[in-house]
Amino acid sequence: MGDIRDRAIFPGNYSSLVKVAEFVRKGTQEAGFDSAVSYHIELALDEAVTNIIEHAYGGEGKGDIELEYYYEPKRLTFQVIDHGQPFRPEDVNKPNINAPLSDRKSHGLGLYLVNCLMDEVHFEFDLTTGNKLILVKYKE
Repeated sequence: MGDIRDRAIFPGNYSSLVKVAEFVRKGTQEAGFDSAVSYHIELALDEAVTNIIEHAYGGEGKGDIELEYYYEPKRLTFQVIDHGQPFRPEDVNKPNINAPLSDRKSHGLGLYLVNCLMDEVHFEFDLTTGNKLILVKYKE
């Protein structure tokens, strides 16, 4: 892993998503990603932070979200840390993306989307450090 290039703590509120996007954009620009790939990374982080607010914290204003990034010549890594409810990705049902829209749930595509947009997605949980989401994007 490379050295941490930047770290920020955001309140667990939907209004923080604009500042989160700016932080992510800064990281993708520093790492030299083009605008299309940068947008994919930004979308993945937006979805992850939204899920933390909604599911880990159960609503706005119940905890902070820490973001940090580091990069190496061929990859950019973001870590997202929260202290909400533990997240176990294996407990999330995989969406049936081939089902008719009328048969689909209104939620449940977030984790799928994040996995599609990023090259690596890892989850860790520790009682003292909380939930850690690690998202990696490689440069081609």
